[in-house]
Amino acid sequence: MKYLKIPMDRIGVLIGRNGETKNYLEQISGARIEIDSEQGEIAIDEQTAKDPLIVLKIENIIRAIGRGFSPENANRLLDDLVDFYVFDIYDYVGKKERQVLRLKSRIIGREGKTKRVLEELTESNISIYGHTISVISDMENMDIVKKAIDMLLSGSRHSTVYRYVEGSMKKLKLEHRLNF
Repeated sequence: MKYLKIPMDRIGVLIGRNGETKNYLEQISGARIEIDSEQGEIAIDEQTAKDPLIVLKIENIIRAIGRGFSPENANRLLDDLVDFYVFDIYDYVGKKERQVLRLKSRIIGREGKTKRVLEELTESNISIYGHTISVISDMENMDIVKKAIDMLLSGSRHSTVYRYVEGSMKKLKLEHRLNF
């Protein structure tokens, strides 16, 4: 058995309307998933799974839902070329709530612009939840979006980060053209 814990307010999203999200995850994996909605604990029975790799994917999907992603976005993690990463803002400013709020605001940007620009340029999904910033992206773009978020959390100017992302994505697309 694999055990996970997610925030209580995300349990309903994991279960889904009439249990559809939980049932879907059980159906594609073959693994039995038990959810303790009193404690926020999840148990995945690896023994019943079709494939050991699918258990790791289901585990990542559950973590992603726990970090604020919708089940639709989290299901991108079923693709072998898509990865999930979590930044803990406490690593940057400690447990100072005002600083955590300030850094979350830097990632979101005015009217959500920074988050939207990063998502569009890198074709990724970003979730800001509690004291974490989580990313779902394909492996090629993951390094770029991780560096961009790290730059913002470390105090780089937004314009510098946008230039970095645009330049890196152009370079990546050029490399793809040359390889094909």
